[in-house]
Amino acid sequence: MEFGQDILDLDLEPLPDPADSQMMPRYLSPSSASMFQQCPRKWKHRYVDRLPDPPGIPALVGTFAHRVLELLLCEPAPQRTVDRARQLARTAWPETERHPDYRALRLDAEASRHFRWQGWVAIEGLWRLEDPAVVVVQATEQDVRVQLGGVPFRGIVDRVDVEPDGLVIADYKSGKAPSDRYAAARLAQVLLYAAAVTELSGARPARARLLYLDQRIIEVEVTEENVAEVCDTLRATWQALQAACDSGEFEARTGPLCAWCPFVEHCPEGRAEVEVRHLAGRVRDDAPAIAALAIAR
Repeated sequence: MEFGQDILDLDLEPLPDPADSQMMPRYLSPSSASMFQQCPRKWKHRYVDRLPDPPGIPALVGTFAHRVLELLLCEPAPQRTVDRARQLARTAWPETERHPDYRALRLDAEASRHFRWQGWVAIEGLWRLEDPAVVVVQATEQDVRVQLGGVPFRGIVDRVDVEPDGLVIADYKSGKAPSDRYAAARLAQVLLYAAAVTELSGARPARARLLYLDQRIIEVEVTEENVAEVCDTLRATWQALQAACDSGEFEARTGPLCAWCPFVEHCPEGRAEVEVRHLAGRVRDDAPAIAALAIAR
């Protein structure tokens, strides 16, 4: 995994040529599909207009942790220890430190130490969830490119494990684990990966899980029904994206997340939403839109 890639789901979509009137990407990944579902306008700003969307500290901390865990799970099982992970973290750190996305953060010495500490907490948090020495790994960072229900799909699967009841799709997460109310929505990503692995191998994985490092595991049995559901949603998203690209109309879906959108300065609807919510006292003072829009605290 290259440092700086989107750890929630690698940002693989080839951006359309601005000189080309055809805005459709060649494929969808879970991250781009999720962004379009959240807000088509945001998707356009990211993938068509190519407006800057630099990763922040949490995303880059997660990328660093992912890189170390990728290296760890490639080690022979008896060597997947905390001490070995610490050695791999030291090995991987220069790659992180040199990367333009990290350098753009302009962290001072104290902030850099805190960054490394956050990364290590995530890495060491794997042992709170499982013993990596007993995990049987079939593949790490598997690049899957398939057609799912007629939709060109691409993603990177963190791990494909082998367990007594079959294959298990596993994906690391360094962010905050969702409540039970929102867990099903988060599992859509790994269910899409399960569908892709099924398409490639002919064998449907038994389970799919999200490993929220240092927190908990969220897991689901992979069934014909839930795979069909996420594939239907992917197909509906692809069709809606086609319609938006054909018409050039990308709806702005406003709400609380507008205050955290990196493109709010370029979106009149989003700006208005943030201003209304701010006046009502419903926006946190540390929301990026407050500074971006120069709203008085």
